[in-house]
Amino acid sequence: MIVEVCVDSVESAINAEKGGAHRLELCSNLVEGGTTPSVGMLKVIKQLVRIPVFVMIRPRGGDFFYSDHELQVMKEDILSLKDAGANGIVFAIDMTSDIYAALEDVICLGCERVLTSGGESSSLEGSPVIRRLREKASGGIMEGNVLRILDETGSHEIHASLRHTRESRMIYRNTSVNMGASYGPSEYSVRVTDKDRVQGLVQITKGLL
Repeated sequence: MIVEVCVDSVESAINAEKGGAHRLELCSNLVEGGTTPSVGMLKVIKQLVRIPVFVMIRPRGGDFFYSDHELQVMKEDILSLKDAGANGIVFAIDMTSDIYAALEDVICLGCERVLTSGGESSSLEGSPVIRRLREKASGGIMEGNVLRILDETGSHEIHASLRHTRESRMIYRNTSVNMGASYGPSEYSVRVTDKDRVQGLVQITKGLL
C-alpha cells in the first residue's frame, strides 16, 4: 500500500517522510486547492528527503478554463520542475464533465495513474466511481475512514494531507496589515503535515496490498 502525502512546505515534506509516507505531492497554496510549487521549493525538498516527489501543475487558483498563455506557462513549469528533479507530475480528473472518458484520455497519453475522489468532495462519497476506475483514492482520507475507503474502492494507493495547525513563531505582529483574503485562515497560524498522523495512517494500512 502506497501512502502519498500532499505538502506545501519544506516542514511538511520532512514531517511526511518522518511519518513514513512513501511519496509526496508537492504544491503551493493549499488554501486554494493547490497551485504549482516553485523550483526553489522543489530543489530544497529534494535535498532533504529521499522519497519521490511529484508536483502539481496548476498556474492559479479558481477554475480550470485555461488560456493559451496559461497552458504555455504550465508547459514551461513542467520542463523546469522536471529539470529540478521532480519524479513525476500529478494528474486529477474530478472536475471533468465525463470522468471515465477523461481517464481514457489520460491513459492514451501514457500516464500511469490519476488522482481522484470519484468526482465527489471525499473519497468515501465517490467510492463507487473509484471502484470502477480502480486508481488512486484521494480526498477526505483520514485515520478513521481509510480502511473503509480501501475496502469500498479496491484502491492500492491513497493520497492524504493529514495536517494540523500550529501557531506562528513570529513575535511582532502587525494586525493592521493583511497579506491575503480576510476570509482565509489567520496569517499567524500555519497548516503543516502532522508526522504522527502520517505515521498512524501508514501503520493502519501496513501490510495491505
